[in-house]
Amino acid sequence: MSLPIDPEQFDPDDIGEVQTTLEMEHEAAIEHVREAFTDAGFGIATEFSPSEMLNEKVDAGRDPYHVLGACNPAVADRALDASDNRMGGLFPCNVVIWEEQPGIQRVYHVSIMRIARLVGMAPDDETMSEIISDTGELVDEAFERL
Repeated sequence: MSLPIDPEQFDPDDIGEVQTTLEMEHEAAIEHVREAFTDAGFGIATEFSPSEMLNEKVDAGRDPYHVLGACNPAVADRALDASDNRMGGLFPCNVVIWEEQPGIQRVYHVSIMRIARLVGMAPDDETMSEIISDTGELVDEAFERL
């Protein structure tokens, strides 16, 4: 099976890719990211550690890796309306924190709103553009707080 799109054609801005590094321990980074996103207007709807699960279940030997599922309810509601409810398949907006090396954590996020529009789950119209802009501003604010 070949992909219908060439992932190499996308610029990180096309998918709303944002990342940074934090010089702190992993657990402190998780708390710091949680606070930054909460202060920017997101709630944390879910969170889990894939590394803990995989290390336990399949002895993966993974370094610390944590996912925060961030959600701004007002924007999520608008996105569901704009996409005939399909956006829910990508909820929540995940922010990932992984340990690159002891004391250095990578914080990574891509825009589910942008990706949904690129793959046709959400319309390419003014309403979706406004939603993408609004979520982008919230994510930018959160990353500025980091």
